[in-house]
Amino acid sequence: MKRLAAAALALALIAPLAHALEFRSVKETGVALYESPSITAKKLFVVSRYYPVEVLGTQKEWARVRDATGGIAWIPAAALSTQRWLLVTAERASVHASASDTAPANFIVPKDGVVELVELPRAGWVKVRHRDGSEGYAKISDLWGL
Repeated sequence: MKRLAAAALALALIAPLAHALEFRSVKETGVALYESPSITAKKLFVVSRYYPVEVLGTQKEWARVRDATGGIAWIPAAALSTQRWLLVTAERASVHASASDTAPANFIVPKDGVVELVELPRAGWVKVRHRDGSEGYAKISDLWGL
């Protein structure tokens, strides 16, 4: 009986780790997010191109998403891209030549700006690209969408 309880507890602790977060980005400017999965539903707000969202689930042609503020809404699934963009949540994000605070800053991105994910994060840093093509490394603590 103790083994069964221990196995159940282990499964309960591991199961959430098995479900990977799915982040996507909005494909075009001016896409509405809705209260429910219908174009006749109340529009909650409009988002810009590249805006990242976390996909919580899907229902036919709709995706239920969460934004960086924790707000939950519905968006037409066709409006989402697999291209990954990250939102700057800090006052500003310095993007460095290498993954180090002492490396020169290539550019700065202000709060609510976006950068494209180039490589998966390692050791607290992530390689990103600006829309102008400039690349570098930003601290993951300054970004949302990973």
